[in-house]
Amino acid sequence: MKKLKLWMGASFLGALGSCVAVGPNTVTLVETAPVETTLGTPEIPETHEVWLEMIQGARKSLDLCHFYLVSQEGDRLMPIILAIEDAAARGVHVRFLVGQRFQETYPELIERFAEDPLVEMVVWDMNALTGGVQHSKYMVVDGRDTYLGSANFDFRSLEHIQELGVRIRSDEFGRALLDVFDHDWALAQGQEPPHVETREPLMLDCLADSSQIRGQHDRWVELRPAFSPTGLLPDESTWDLPQMCQLIDGAQQSLYLQVLTLDLVDREGEHFEEFEKALIQAAARGVNVRILVADWCDREGVIEGLRALEAMDNLEVRMVTIPEHSSGPIPFARVIHAKYMIVDHKDSWIGTSNWERGYFYKSRNVGVLMSGAGMADRLEYFFRTNWYSSYAKQVETKN
Repeated sequence: MKKLKLWMGASFLGALGSCVAVGPNTVTLVETAPVETTLGTPEIPETHEVWLEMIQGARKSLDLCHFYLVSQEGDRLMPIILAIEDAAARGVHVRFLVGQRFQETYPELIERFAEDPLVEMVVWDMNALTGGVQHSKYMVVDGRDTYLGSANFDFRSLEHIQELGVRIRSDEFGRALLDVFDHDWALAQGQEPPHVETREPLMLDCLADSSQIRGQHDRWVELRPAFSPTGLLPDESTWDLPQMCQLIDGAQQSLYLQVLTLDLVDREGEHFEEFEKALIQAAARGVNVRILVADWCDREGVIEGLRALEAMDNLEVRMVTIPEHSSGPIPFARVIHAKYMIVDHKDSWIGTSNWERGYFYKSRNVGVLMSGAGMADRLEYFFRTNWYSSYAKQVETKN
């Protein structure tokens, strides 16, 4: 297992002098708090602010991958769009990979970037290859400064939807994400993906943002990349599903999970046995399992599975409803969309996958597994804010 730590003592740094800038790998949580709610966390920066800072700081390369693209005049996304165009204009190599699923629904931004001679825009029809979609949302700046998380390239994701992601500054993690990006960039154009040398599984030590660590917790966090789907990864050891199941299977005290949707039976009637078994067994051995989902799950075919889980000992399910904005209804907004898990107050996962089978077997998603009590504590605080909020209600076991 490959472990990399870039933190160096002050005496060693002093000996290097001004020859090279050396610093630790770092990880920072990033959120979108829906406006007109009480869900914001002052210590966690907003998604639109972080994206803008990252893009404006680009010097050589900017690689973006998203599910779809949609904006409207005067929104929080517009400065980011302009920053991407400005980066390209100052000589930054800009590549943008977007899924084909909503191209006809939201064509405007795809066309705008495609018409810019300084931006390379590629649309990927992943459905033709796997039956799934390009669902990941991430960005790599200069090969090192990365973001991944639940936020789509959508004005609603920057203002009206609860989102959660991570900014990771690391050459090694940047390389892992770029391996996936380069792989998909080639596939989207009908080309052979570049060969990736077999490596030991990456375990990377980082320092968490000090402002996000509460109390006396250690700032060190160990990271591992966690990607999907299996069979379409440059490095199969990064497949997220077995790593996440291993985390759940090892739980002894607590397991807190928040996702947009948790559906243990897909549209073809196939059970998502891996997660179903892991969650049920965790509760059976006395682990305190708490699950938060969005009210989008309150529909036939999904709610039945949640009721079955809620009926089990040691397992609670709550559903979150975000109130309508004062301006009126906003389609496909006012919802919790963050995807993360905390196990035993020390291990955690943040990613782009909803917990449905196809997201792990057919669709492209990216995430990160983290080990460190300080980061887990901050994520638990985020979870508890939602769990105990007035927006969360227990799922009833009967109609």
